[in-house]
Amino acid sequence: MVREWDPRTASSAEIESLLDTVNAAFAADLPADPQWQNSSLREYLAEVMPGERRISWIAQEEPTDGTPGRIIGHIHVLLLGDIGVIDVLVHPEERRRGLGRKLLAKAARRTYQEGFSLIGVEVIGDTPALHFFEALGFAREYVETRSVLRLATVDWVTLEEMARGISSGYRLEFYPGGPPDEMLDAYARAKAEIRDIDDGDLDLRPSSYDPQRLRDSLGCLHRRGMKPYIVLAVHERTGEVAGLTEVVVPAQHPTRADQYDTIVVQDHRGYGIDRAMKARMLFELRAAEPDLAEVQTWNAQANEPMLKVNAELGFRAERDWCEYGVNVAELVHRLDATGVTTP
Repeated sequence: MVREWDPRTASSAEIESLLDTVNAAFAADLPADPQWQNSSLREYLAEVMPGERRISWIAQEEPTDGTPGRIIGHIHVLLLGDIGVIDVLVHPEERRRGLGRKLLAKAARRTYQEGFSLIGVEVIGDTPALHFFEALGFAREYVETRSVLRLATVDWVTLEEMARGISSGYRLEFYPGGPPDEMLDAYARAKAEIRDIDDGDLDLRPSSYDPQRLRDSLGCLHRRGMKPYIVLAVHERTGEVAGLTEVVVPAQHPTRADQYDTIVVQDHRGYGIDRAMKARMLFELRAAEPDLAEVQTWNAQANEPMLKVNAELGFRAERDWCEYGVNVAELVHRLDATGVTTP
């Protein structure tokens, strides 16, 4: 049984059942990743940025003896800008039975009805999902590498030297929870540094480049149970933000943090800012998050300078993370032609 599903009104039992399937999928596809917890999971699934919408469906076993069946599949589509971004999972025990196609058909049809022309999806390298999406006509548009740093392996003495390795005329500032309001204009200008770079990324996780959207983004993160930490490099003479690095610690997997943007403004490159910011961040995380064991980050394979910095910090490349896209109308036609239809 596949039906539209709203995490805001879902029962606690449904949230727990979905969590079981999430963790079963992780165990099969990403066995080294931490298991997720039911901490702010409902909010994680429900909260979105202003102007965005998320529509979800679940696949659920038939009830037995009056007991609701377990959730064995889930898909949502996030409608933002001119693209629908999907995320689909099927319990490993239920794969290769057509359930993924049924879920995708629901999301594709709704995306088409909403007037969107493109669907994008992130696909984890070396998993069955690669063949699943390629067989349905999705084209690989962008590849980045996920790297993981295990804090237990960090050389903290060397890291301290890196944190102090910034040139004179700059200072580092640390902001748990996000930068103060008076810094948001300068912060937004620094983030706009990468706005116009065309590297083939489908922009499935768009950044915020203006102060109000940054406020909204930070508010959304907090509502989803995801605590942001920011380190800024400030140019002392002008007070401008010369660089920034962002890490988020999710309540759903608090032992592994997610590295977001690291940016150095063009005019301030070559002064050791990127390495110093990221090293300082690790010291702050160690103090603020005693349960944290790992940090994961994603980098374009062509971004050799940042890959080099990450390697010096102790990050180790783990696997590819691929972005795929497909024309919605073509996908709907293809699914209909193979007998997967939606009412």
